[in-house]
Amino acid sequence: MSDAVTRAAELLKEHRASIDRLDAILVYTLAERFKHTQSVGRLKAEHALPPSDPARETQQIERLERLAKEADLDPEFARKFLTFVISEVIRHHETFQK
Repeated sequence: MSDAVTRAAELLKEHRASIDRLDAILVYTLAERFKHTQSVGRLKAEHALPPSDPARETQQIERLERLAKEADLDPEFARKFLTFVISEVIRHHETFQK
């Protein structure tokens, strides 16, 4: 192997190790987020509040889009991601209502 190919292989390995660490951070961060949203869901159920809060959801999506722009991340991707997360949270909240 040439030095350039060897160096490229080393860089690829480093990038993949970073990606693996970041994936773990994402999973643990999402788990922590869902612990909090489950607590919110229980509170809503205990006090007969609706499982979703469209005004808050809109605010959060707008906030995440702003953060994405600041972080040089596609805001459309950020919106889709948070929309998916919110739909999962609402689904969990609905189970507390039953």
